[in-house]
Amino acid sequence: MVAAGQEQTRSNRPSCPARRALVVGLGRTGLAVVRYLVARGVDVCVTDRAANVELPQDLARVDRRDGSDLEAVLDGVDLVVPSPGVPASAPILVRAEERGVAIVSEIELAAASLEAPMIAVTGTNGKSTTTELIAQILGQSSARVFAGGNLGTPLIEALRGPWTAAVVEVSSFQLEWVESFHPRVGLLLNLTEDHLDRHGDIETYAAVKARLFARQTPEDVAILNRDDAIVASLTAGLRSTVVTFGRTRLVGDGAVLQGTDVRVSFRGRSSVVSLRKCRLLGEHNAENVMAAVLAAVAMGASDEDIMAGVESFEALAHRMQEVREHAGVRFVDDSKGTNVGALLRSIAGLPDGRVVLVAGGQDKGSDFEQARGLVSRKARCVVLYGSAREMLARSWNGAARLVSHESFEDAVRAAADAAEPGDVVILSPACASFDQFENYAQRGDAFASIVRALE
Repeated sequence: MVAAGQEQTRSNRPSCPARRALVVGLGRTGLAVVRYLVARGVDVCVTDRAANVELPQDLARVDRRDGSDLEAVLDGVDLVVPSPGVPASAPILVRAEERGVAIVSEIELAAASLEAPMIAVTGTNGKSTTTELIAQILGQSSARVFAGGNLGTPLIEALRGPWTAAVVEVSSFQLEWVESFHPRVGLLLNLTEDHLDRHGDIETYAAVKARLFARQTPEDVAILNRDDAIVASLTAGLRSTVVTFGRTRLVGDGAVLQGTDVRVSFRGRSSVVSLRKCRLLGEHNAENVMAAVLAAVAMGASDEDIMAGVESFEALAHRMQEVREHAGVRFVDDSKGTNVGALLRSIAGLPDGRVVLVAGGQDKGSDFEQARGLVSRKARCVVLYGSAREMLARSWNGAARLVSHESFEDAVRAAADAAEPGDVVILSPACASFDQFENYAQRGDAFASIVRALE
């Protein structure tokens, strides 16, 4: 791994495409990579730990291996492209490194051939909202703007057509295997404990995130949250032009929130964007808007386009999305809030003592104790569910009234029963969804379905 501003230390990164490539993982990203490589005449083999995953018809002739014989799978391979969900500790990747085989992330492979300027967004929380908001602002002028990456459409699919700009959400998993990835504008929104089951500790997690800026030059722009101590500490050594956003006093270029206005200064330009008509809920979304506006200014968007984009932007599904109001109670789906930092940001702007929180699912190695104080202040009741419920109960015992259910549906119904007029029932689970659902979206859809059926 290299920290921001450090030179590349590996020498086993050949130009792409290669002669023979191994794609590890057959999710949407993996399949997109296979199609890209096959179309360029690369000899491709694939492997996936799930034996029942079938290749689509157009890829039926691609060589598939079960992965049990690592040497056979890697024979003749000079490039490995792992899907984001495949950890660096996976035996196939460990052996590939030992053999000196290049391991390249999909975003790196795609960016090498991307002609449009790229805006890359990372952080623990708020990535998708900020990515989509930047794209909406830049698209106001009828520009063709690609929005994708970790939030949905793999970046490599952007190579199919001409774009004016590409706005890309980037996860820490995707940044593990980049060396030359080079966004014109890079954003680091915040850093709180997340994915420690994969990265081990917050320091390693932060170093991986900082790889976003490692190849930037003084002509490029790095946008960082100055109110986040860990993020702010990463500015040292960056070679790009650093600008910051936050609520605290602004020194130099950047963005600051003053009341309901975002004030931006950048390379001699000054802009003021009102948030009075912004439709996004939660104090944390003001930070996302600041970051997006600053990125849009850095890309040359007009004040008119910025204002139009901010005012027309709707909350993304499962991110502080109001489902309905029933019997005087608001029901909010924040299923994407899969870590403690997201939970803290989501409930911070809700009324004290008027929150009924639904939390739980599958633990990701988080320290739930850090939410204890805010939960105590905000929550009338906390309804816990799933495999992490006992751990959550130990962390928050005495902070609020706790109710526990194994079943997600039982938990949501119990939350509705506990709520009083004027309360907010919010699903902000602080955990992954995989104990009972395929993903956070399926969990959010289940929440909405249960809530809409309430009588």
